[in-house]
Amino acid sequence: MSNLVSFGGNVVIIGFGSLGPGVLPLLLRHFNLDASRVTIITAEERGRDVANKYGVKFVIDPLTPDNYRDILTPLLKKGDFLLNVSVDVSSVALVELAWELGAFYLDTCIEPWAGGYTDPNLSPSERSNYALRDTALKLKAAGKRPTAIMTCGANPGLVSFFTKKALLDIARDTGINTPPPVDRRGWAELAEKLGVKTIHIAERDTQVAAKKPKQVDEFVNTWSIDGFVGEGCQPAELGWGSHERHFPADGRRHQFGSDCAIYLLRPGASTQVRTWTPTEGPFHGYLITHSESISIADYFTVKSGDTVRYRPTVHYAYHPCDDAVLSVHELAGKTWQQQSRQRLLMDEITSGVDELGVLLMGHAKGAYWYGSQLSITEARELCPHNNATSMQVTATILAGMVWALENPDRGMVEPDEMDFDRCLQVAMPYLGKVVGVYTGWTPLEKRGELFPEDIDEDDPWQFKNFRVV
Repeated sequence: MSNLVSFGGNVVIIGFGSLGPGVLPLLLRHFNLDASRVTIITAEERGRDVANKYGVKFVIDPLTPDNYRDILTPLLKKGDFLLNVSVDVSSVALVELAWELGAFYLDTCIEPWAGGYTDPNLSPSERSNYALRDTALKLKAAGKRPTAIMTCGANPGLVSFFTKKALLDIARDTGINTPPPVDRRGWAELAEKLGVKTIHIAERDTQVAAKKPKQVDEFVNTWSIDGFVGEGCQPAELGWGSHERHFPADGRRHQFGSDCAIYLLRPGASTQVRTWTPTEGPFHGYLITHSESISIADYFTVKSGDTVRYRPTVHYAYHPCDDAVLSVHELAGKTWQQQSRQRLLMDEITSGVDELGVLLMGHAKGAYWYGSQLSITEARELCPHNNATSMQVTATILAGMVWALENPDRGMVEPDEMDFDRCLQVAMPYLGKVVGVYTGWTPLEKRGELFPEDIDEDDPWQFKNFRVV
């Protein structure tokens, strides 16, 4: 691909850990962006070698509630782009500052200030992604402002685009001839007409560093360790569907917002669900809280008056790389106190694939998975400083920034509201093999053969049947 969009402004990148080094060469490649127009603000030394390689200014100055305005204000003006790929920096605060200065904004996750995920003074509801999103949605009241896209990475982000593409595929394959809907109501009614009950963001990461396995007192992962631990210690959260008839004993509703999601009184990193991807087949994944579980469920809600007529259950079902599974097991055993050492897998990865997609279930053809099967070998060929996991994220950041510049005055936007086709057009060359696969699998497969189980045999797509207890 050549230059995707005309852009003459500056880019300020906040954070330079697992994503910053991978997205930088994409921006320089596709925006015809001179290195002199890029500044990196980060909290640690990691990534300086990559910044030096490209001749980009690299500043170690951790942002806090007291200093972020003083640090960022001199760097941003009207038409510039603030790209936030950090942790522990408030997304809402950065959007508000970007708007004051006339700058665009994009992040991959709604972040609170440091400690917000695990503050014991906050209730589980108050430190949930539902609460973070509810606060962020208030930014929509500002109306027409420079486009600020929140939660536009692989997931959340890319999976919202995959969901719309999957719905159109299922409609085509079940004889429902329909053009792509043009608004939120149309998309929600299409999902309802197709009978989609449950949507998993179903991911299996098989990347491995065979020559250096995980060590004791070490957390190993293929993407941000602080990010993973933070969200893994939040309560498990899921969009709660209209077809559900077994409310979890440890489930709770929020007392504010749209009521499109619930949470469980346990951390996501200790909650597992049954799911399926084409290469792996059936497996157990973590029900880690993610914003897309809430935003997709909310977006595809159909109401009759004030009553919810239709909504799918939506949640993440994530099997990280095997070293990360061992790391989570050790973390839980230490009562969620993080290990003393971290290792982000990048150059030492020897093989593996990140298989990331959406699994839409309950329609006439059973279940349909649509997504990316990207290997470490392909990722390295596509763009330096990426592994398969980061490449799926950085490709979507690129797509989101292109869309923002092409749609410059949309104010606060979630991926569900963006042009999925245009965003996929930009991201697709970096996603490896993208496939759609139907399956006859259900979470009731071979259940009860060895031990009796409390399952709902009348409807396989009940959350009760997916949950591992």
